[in-house]
Amino acid sequence: MDEGESSTNNPSRPWESYNTVFTNAKAGMEGVDKEKVQRIVYEMSKGSKYFQNEERKEALMKQKIEHMRDRCAKLSSSDLSNYQKVVDRRILELEATRDLSRIWLHVDMDAFYAAVETLSNPSLKGKPMAVGGLYMISTANYEARKFGVRAAMPGFIARKLCPDLIFVPVDFPKYTHYSDLTRKVFRNYDPNFIAGSLDEAYLDITEVCRERGLSGGEIAEELRSSVHSETGGLTCSAGVAANRLLAKVCSDINKPNGQFVLQNDRSTVMTFISSLPIRKIGGIGKVTEHILKDALGIKTCEDMVLKGSLLYALFTQSSADFFLSVGLGLGRTDTPEVRSRKSISSERTFAATRDERLLYSKLAEIAEMLSDDMKKEGLMARTLTLKLKTATFEIRNRAVSLQRYTCSSEDILKHATKLLKAELPVSIRLIGFRMSQFNEEIRHSDPSQESITKFIVQKDSSRQNLDDNDSFDLDASKNCLSNDERLSLSFGSHETSYAQVKDVVEYEEQSVTLEQECKKEEKRPQVSEGDALLRKHKECKSDTSISVFPQMAPLLWVDGYKCNLCGIELPPSFVEERQEHSDFHLAQRLQNEESGPSSSTTPTSKRRILGKEKANSKPKKQKPNQKDGSKHIPIHTFFTKSNQNSNDETQKK
Repeated sequence: MDEGESSTNNPSRPWESYNTVFTNAKAGMEGVDKEKVQRIVYEMSKGSKYFQNEERKEALMKQKIEHMRDRCAKLSSSDLSNYQKVVDRRILELEATRDLSRIWLHVDMDAFYAAVETLSNPSLKGKPMAVGGLYMISTANYEARKFGVRAAMPGFIARKLCPDLIFVPVDFPKYTHYSDLTRKVFRNYDPNFIAGSLDEAYLDITEVCRERGLSGGEIAEELRSSVHSETGGLTCSAGVAANRLLAKVCSDINKPNGQFVLQNDRSTVMTFISSLPIRKIGGIGKVTEHILKDALGIKTCEDMVLKGSLLYALFTQSSADFFLSVGLGLGRTDTPEVRSRKSISSERTFAATRDERLLYSKLAEIAEMLSDDMKKEGLMARTLTLKLKTATFEIRNRAVSLQRYTCSSEDILKHATKLLKAELPVSIRLIGFRMSQFNEEIRHSDPSQESITKFIVQKDSSRQNLDDNDSFDLDASKNCLSNDERLSLSFGSHETSYAQVKDVVEYEEQSVTLEQECKKEEKRPQVSEGDALLRKHKECKSDTSISVFPQMAPLLWVDGYKCNLCGIELPPSFVEERQEHSDFHLAQRLQNEESGPSSSTTPTSKRRILGKEKANSKPKKQKPNQKDGSKHIPIHTFFTKSNQNSNDETQKK
């Protein structure tokens, strides 16, 4: 029996089985008394909405584990033998892609926000300090981490862990300024470096090493010294390896203010990766870790190779390939093509409130910040998505397509206010905006240009009350950079995200949904993004919203890349593009709902009757020489006008 199971069975110490993001170790927390942290977090959280949400997530995770165990138990020895042949073949194919010719460097600033504040106020040096407040901490310095304080932790829990903790308010303009200084240094070594966030980046230093005759370790040392000088005292840690996946792991080994170099040699890489815990791999979160560990007994990266037959038996090839690649120490070595960003967002967390005046003031504040960011980058967009997190940690999204491209805070606020009003009254603890559909990318992702037939049908459906089909959109999650791993499900205009439903496997730019990747026992066309979960939640949801876009099927990625609504093809690695594409369909339907005069009042039963009457009615004849007006009109309106004209002429005769 493993440690997790034994602790769960001790009713006198319930906190031992209470594992949240707050109890996960970060750099600088190696000597922390984990049991003490678990107990305090448990006692401070018990009875809260967060606690209830964590319990729901824990229960669903256990169900996933049990389901995986049941499926595993049904596999015969011949099944496993056949899958082992698949594994052996895939290992040869993946090994053929191994590239040891590149040198990648991952640089990660040390406790970035806290370090910037200490640089600005030297009196904070050596004292436990956190950036944030009583409701949420953005980051904590290494002195505070010794007490178990960490990012994403509520401040009141952090104060309980460390009574002398000093809080410093967040100052994003200041952090952006220092981030720009670090990026100025990065460009000297790789003009096309990949920024992971404000405080981390991937650099391909192959050419620099070759031109200057220096090793990767020497370049890393020089870069870290340059960052320290350019910023006036900030430190960073670095990892050097043959690919980005390994470089990121290496940068965490000697934090803070250190570096680790993994030689570009296959045997060295395999030795390094063999004993590495799977949680050290970027993108493998708590749920993924528990499923692999508790259901399949996979604890290290080497186990992924040794138990590859189970992975290929229980997951689809894309997910199993990811796990097998990790076990072989393989990662991306190419420099991604420079692509313009597909969306820009801003969000803020605060104490849960129902105060509408406060909520609208938050809207204005975030709209101003987002507008400033867009102006700095010269961006104008026309699709606005409002994200809300309620007091019960439910995620809701609403989207709208604007009539013109804009970066104006007034325009953003005007439409965001309408979207928020549709959700009130509700207690909210987070508000976020995302703008997408930038003016330079229309030709790539605007599905409204697919065909004139689709245009007519969509315009026609927006003016009629038809059958109340429960259509919904799948909103592919962006944030591979987010700590929360969510499955976003949209029912009509109301989108709900259940963090407990899924765990996302993020591999570089690729996001793989575990529920999607579990192979279905019955044969059916493969669709991505957890369609089984969508059906499950569709059956469970209450009939609170009625769609006036009746013939629209669920947004699913058929064969993993093709939108079933408009036919546009986007591979799974295009996470932001899929998010933006889903936003477009969501906004389109919401506009159609709002354009219908009785869309919010027509009873469900009446809609069904209307739908049947339309289906049973005979088509009306069109007059041949009817002249078109100056504007496009729906087909059904055209037919009606033609018929009326014919009747008028008959009466005159």
